[in-house]
Amino acid sequence: MHFSLRRILRGLVALVLGLAAFSVGWAALYRFVPVPATPLMLIRAVEGAGLEHDWVPLSAISPHLARAVIASEDTLFCGHGGFDWVAIEGAFEDNEEGARLRGGSTISQQTAKNAFLWPDRSWTRKGVEAWFTLLIEQLWPKRRILEVYLNSIEWGDGVYGAEAAALHHFKKPASSLTRREAALLAVVLPSPRKWSPNPPGAYVARRAGIIERRMAIVERDGLAECVR
Repeated sequence: MHFSLRRILRGLVALVLGLAAFSVGWAALYRFVPVPATPLMLIRAVEGAGLEHDWVPLSAISPHLARAVIASEDTLFCGHGGFDWVAIEGAFEDNEEGARLRGGSTISQQTAKNAFLWPDRSWTRKGVEAWFTLLIEQLWPKRRILEVYLNSIEWGDGVYGAEAAALHHFKKPASSLTRREAALLAVVLPSPRKWSPNPPGAYVARRAGIIERRMAIVERDGLAECVR
């Protein structure tokens, strides 16, 4: 029995090391290769949502959109190492009090989730997400993290990435998005299948005005300099 236990332990160690090596290789590959599809895209497609997704380089996406998502989702993006510990602590306290499980997710964490993982809100998924977040923060520059984020995020039922979102909602390429259009797209990120950037409802329109003001601060204070 002792011998069998040692064999099981060795097997588990080998499995963990193998998975770790695979994840490092996968993350390193996506440092250079466009992400062809994400798990969420495939799941939604199987469910019948369709799949609109056109990968474009960050240089082909309006800088207004980069500033908008940083202003809306993660103003500390250029300065943190993948995690906003203050936001995470607040989320943990809410969860401890019995509120619905939520995260304090940065753009880096959302990129790790979108590119590599399944849509789930369990602590197991969050743990694997943390591992991939550490990997991409070490292996990718910030510009690449934002590029993958803007090309993989969901922006409507079956609509993924900035180019598909701009074409779907505004009938123009992502490179031509105006400041207002970028703000509207940023607003709907928390609930892209429920809210519409065009035409926007009262909440989305009002929130877009707030995001536009925050974008001015992002530009003024150089909070998006790492992705220029």
